[in-house]
Amino acid sequence: MTRPILWSFRRCPYAMRARLAIASAGISVDLREILLRDKPAAFLATSHSGTVPCLDTGKEVIDESLDIMLWALRHADPEGLLAMPEAGFDLIATSDGPFKAALDRYKYAVRFDDVDIGAEQEKAALFLRKLEDRLVGQSWLFGARPSLADLAILPFVRQFAHVDLPWFEAQEWTGVAGWLDRFKTSERFASIMRKYPAWKPGDKPVAFPEG
Repeated sequence: MTRPILWSFRRCPYAMRARLAIASAGISVDLREILLRDKPAAFLATSHSGTVPCLDTGKEVIDESLDIMLWALRHADPEGLLAMPEAGFDLIATSDGPFKAALDRYKYAVRFDDVDIGAEQEKAALFLRKLEDRLVGQSWLFGARPSLADLAILPFVRQFAHVDLPWFEAQEWTGVAGWLDRFKTSERFASIMRKYPAWKPGDKPVAFPEG
């Protein structure tokens, strides 16, 4: 059977979380790494939005990262990532909405008009303080095990932290810092961040996850 095709870009947080869910589900896909500055014609012909990640299952094209996560985990969820309360989806919505909007203006201020970087940093930090309250005394957002919310949000928290890492590390959010560190130093994260050459027509398929 032909494997689903996952168009991806290694450093994109949206693509990261799609790969995290696919790896957790243990579904083998044909990974096609692309360069955002040089998108292949085959990718543009597949993706409705022209953005990564994009999953072509052979029956449908899924062009939103959270939908890809849900597709994978509804096929197989050995870690029980979907076993979280509705509050988890609320956190994801806040992350994808106000937090991501502030993160974009904080990290890519030159792309916007009249951006107050400090104000955008503070807007994003409000969400992290909300997560801090939840992480006090526990390793993950909903207890001792990760959930869909953890994997959906962590790539963006990582991106935020690395805009100004000394500032981030100076903040009084030990729960958030520990949560992020567990993610960044995990085998899970290392496995989805392996480097692959940019895909070209005729290339041998690359199975993801490896092994």
